[in-house]
Amino acid sequence: MEKMKYVIIPTDDIRTNLATEQYLMNSGKIEPPFMLFYIEKPCIIVGRNQNTMEEINQKYCEEHNITITRRLSGGGAMYQDLGNMCFSFVVPSKDQKFGDFASLVKPVVDALHEMGVTKAEVTGRNDIVVAGKKFSGNAMYSRNGKTFSHGTLMFDVDTSAVEGALKVPKDKIESKGIKSVRSRVTNIKQYLKPEYQELDIYGFRDELIKHIYQVSDLNEIKDQQYQLDEEDIAAIEELAQKNYKNWDWVFGKSPEFTVKRRRHFTGGTIDARFKVDNGIIESLNIYGDFFGTGDKQEVEQALIGKKYEPDEIRKQLSELDLKKYFVGIDEADVVELLAFQQ
Repeated sequence: MEKMKYVIIPTDDIRTNLATEQYLMNSGKIEPPFMLFYIEKPCIIVGRNQNTMEEINQKYCEEHNITITRRLSGGGAMYQDLGNMCFSFVVPSKDQKFGDFASLVKPVVDALHEMGVTKAEVTGRNDIVVAGKKFSGNAMYSRNGKTFSHGTLMFDVDTSAVEGALKVPKDKIESKGIKSVRSRVTNIKQYLKPEYQELDIYGFRDELIKHIYQVSDLNEIKDQQYQLDEEDIAAIEELAQKNYKNWDWVFGKSPEFTVKRRRHFTGGTIDARFKVDNGIIESLNIYGDFFGTGDKQEVEQALIGKKYEPDEIRKQLSELDLKKYFVGIDEADVVELLAFQQ
């Protein structure tokens, strides 16, 4: 690790952090191999080939202000918050067998062993576990002769939020997207030596870097730390806006899927069947034993061609007098059902 440069990304927005990773991989400002370390506010990152809606609990994420984005690499959805630290390796592709996570993350695992997590080990396809529980998931991406592998380290993550944010409501969703495989997870804070258990996430990050680089003070490797300049920051924000903050990339790239939304009310049952392609409602059929003076096809047509996104659905429904179509059912309940809320 003596000559490998590293970057501590200063922002806590996953979208900016992923853009930084992509930018530095391709800009030529740093020659690989190098490492990146970053921390972010509550967020979910879905894999490149996943159906975003199939992986997240939309209502929980809205209520808890959880940012949703999509990464370039494959694999499953991951929840992160300020109790988690991410690391990335960017290396020449010729030096790295694609999919060989064990060799790439070895410096991190070795550092964790020194810090007290002596039973940490790489297992399965891309996980790092301790006592049979996962605390790190990793994903890889290769392009233009370079490969990056990024991974998570659950230090003190709110595990109840993991369950809430990734526990998809019971709607019947069917798609061709790659499904996440849920694993038992744990934080590693409890496994660390006592002197590291009182650290906050930033202190943990710094101690991990020191162990990876085998120094007692980060000043010893100050010349190996790359600092982002104004040119970098401007290019990174442009990339973040183009991809990671862009609805079309995050939701619109989802493969075709169907959703069944059904609920019984005192005024009757509503059963809505959506077909969504590239994040846009391609067709909608509403069935049920409800009563109404209006033609329910008017509700269907109001949503066809629109984004399958809660705010957009709410907006379109607000322009209709829903009492005409669903007599005896509260308008707010109809909106909640159709706007993909639980």
